[in-house]
Amino acid sequence: MKSVIFIAPPAAGKGSQSIKLEKIGYTHISAGDLLREEVLRKTALGLEIEKIIAKGNLVDDDKVHELIKNKLLNTKKPFILDGYPRTIYQAHLLEDLFNELNISQYEVIYLDVTLEEALKRALGRLSCSCGASYNIYNEDMKPKKAGYCDKCGKELIKRTDDNEESFKVRFETFKENSQPIIDFYKNKNKLHIVSAMESSEKIADRIKEILND
Repeated sequence: MKSVIFIAPPAAGKGSQSIKLEKIGYTHISAGDLLREEVLRKTALGLEIEKIIAKGNLVDDDKVHELIKNKLLNTKKPFILDGYPRTIYQAHLLEDLFNELNISQYEVIYLDVTLEEALKRALGRLSCSCGASYNIYNEDMKPKKAGYCDKCGKELIKRTDDNEESFKVRFETFKENSQPIIDFYKNKNKLHIVSAMESSEKIADRIKEILND
């Protein structure tokens, strides 16, 4: 199967679709997870990243790209790229990297969801200190016992940024910033727009059709 780059606004369901693909052999590569892992490992790059984050700044494109490159060099295909690229510059860097690594079998999937639906989903999100995530409005991501983590049994908490005002800002910011990336992949005939308003199973079936084509 082909690898996939997910582009999706907050609460579009990218997490649950990534889980489904992992179950059939995909390797999930999250830019955010890579940054956190590097900081925890306290490598030279991780210490630089920690200082940047501590100041409230965004990690620059080249450092993020370095982590993505190192991961791809040691990853079996197919893979999911999650949270990368986030800028048009990153998209160009990634294209150069794919050419360098002879990666051509991939598709870009944009999960399209309305602000109203995404907001509803966001307000249903819960997380655990162990790193597990849940959503009371998604059958695939509901905890087995309401309010408690399936993995460790701890009480689940709500993200402080999952409130209506901050979510709307994040959603609109994403839509604005992602348009150049969408246009970039559309021009390369790699872009597929999938409605994220359907059931999770229907979305998964459509994604599999695209990746198997």
